[in-house]
Amino acid sequence: MEHCAVIVEDGVVSDVFSEKRFERHNFNANIRIIDVNGAYIVPGFIDTHIHGIGGFGTDDSFSNNSPQTSGESVLAMSRLLAEQGVTAFNPTLYPAEPEKLLRTIREISSVIGKEEGARIMGLHLEGPFISPLRAGVLRPETICPVDIDLMERLLEASEGHIVNMTVAPELKGMRELALFCIKKGIVLQAGHTNASYDNMVEGMQAGILHSTHLFNAMRRLDHRNPNAVGAILIHTEMSCEIIADGFHVHPNLLKLLSRNKPIDKIVLITDGLKPTGQKEGPFFANGDEVIFRDGAFRRVSDDVIAGSGLSMIRGIQNLIAENFTIEDAVKTASFNPAEVMRYTQQGAIIPGKLADITVFDKDFIIRLVMVGGDIIYTND
Repeated sequence: MEHCAVIVEDGVVSDVFSEKRFERHNFNANIRIIDVNGAYIVPGFIDTHIHGIGGFGTDDSFSNNSPQTSGESVLAMSRLLAEQGVTAFNPTLYPAEPEKLLRTIREISSVIGKEEGARIMGLHLEGPFISPLRAGVLRPETICPVDIDLMERLLEASEGHIVNMTVAPELKGMRELALFCIKKGIVLQAGHTNASYDNMVEGMQAGILHSTHLFNAMRRLDHRNPNAVGAILIHTEMSCEIIADGFHVHPNLLKLLSRNKPIDKIVLITDGLKPTGQKEGPFFANGDEVIFRDGAFRRVSDDVIAGSGLSMIRGIQNLIAENFTIEDAVKTASFNPAEVMRYTQQGAIIPGKLADITVFDKDFIIRLVMVGGDIIYTND
């Protein structure tokens, strides 16, 4: 809607209407009016896959290179992400040795509700039930077969705060795990997978209907077997993450995706790493030294791609450059992740929804961020 106004009361959106109605409205004398001077007012961005930012990482508790715990780091991430228009996020954990992973899950879960910026919605576990053949930068020794007892321990440690989990559909025992997770409200997503097309179909039948960073760390499309990539593109019920940094996925593949996939099934993520935004190294992620080169972080030891330095607002800008409308680009960063993760109170600016709002101008500079009706960042 052009030339509109949004009314926020008691932390929620109470009305949205045109500029003409705004001029005729009889406001309470105590109301605060903020003129955004023609900037875009959009739902706050939701990053469902992020490992760190600004020198703070979700893996800090099991890293020898960090002075802070994962809990402390996630709270710092909350503040930094708000400056980039993010109002909610899922801190994403690498797989680790069970006791280390359990300890980190407990630390992060204990700080949920204490954040001062973007909301911590819950944890995203990127493994450990994934394919060692598609590990990418994840350490092979931390990957393991499906283990329901371990899954129960992870969930108990999180106090029910595990929201989504990356798994490989082809693993033995995956159907049992999928049914367990569905009952617990955990969104399963196919990733770090060597799945064939048939494996993916079986996974979808078990409820694995989302996917992790499409095209990356998964079995590629082949003319004799569509495999994981092909299954995600073919089946409209399957949603997918996308890293729109121009490096992880070729820009022209974003055009293919926009033509082939319903827009509401595309979820923009950053897969951002701990050193994102840092000016001076050395940089570390998942216990390894990394370097930023050619648009992505790479592990120094073997040049394997470790993750991105993307922000959500830059991802939106990049999608628009590849012929997404601004409405659709914003949708991939707000409404779509809210729908996939079942965040029913977020992702849209309509009456009754939480007032999680981001304002950015025509130059894609964040001007204001509101979480639950509270202004937590301004850039005047």
